[in-house]
Amino acid sequence: MDQHQIETELEFKAVRSSGPGGQHANKTSTKVELSFHVENSNGLSEAEKGRIQRKLENRINREGFLKMSSEDSRSQHSNREIVIHNFLEVIKSALKKQKPRKKTKPSRASKLKRLHSKKKRSEIKANRKNPLK
Repeated sequence: MDQHQIETELEFKAVRSSGPGGQHANKTSTKVELSFHVENSNGLSEAEKGRIQRKLENRINREGFLKMSSEDSRSQHSNREIVIHNFLEVIKSALKKQKPRKKTKPSRASKLKRLHSKKKRSEIKANRKNPLK
């Protein structure tokens, strides 16, 4: 993954933010929408593209664009920085390979402990019953 190359391929669009903000919010476009075309990216290898499309399939639209937005701040510049940071985090986490799970068996001590607690619980319940008459 070539981070610098990917950052040059990002497309930004500033739109009006929703929610409160008074007169200022009604005039300025502070919300920033980021779009990134996964298939046309030169910063990713074919294997990385496949992994991203598999892991982020719910975030990628039919045209193949990964879209994200930020309206956390009242500043367009800050929102742009936030959305870039979030985008890179999402891409890095999608590209991270998960370690295969190693199957383990319970230890002898844990088996004995489990059986002991089962026996103890059984005795407690047995002692609740009325003795035979």
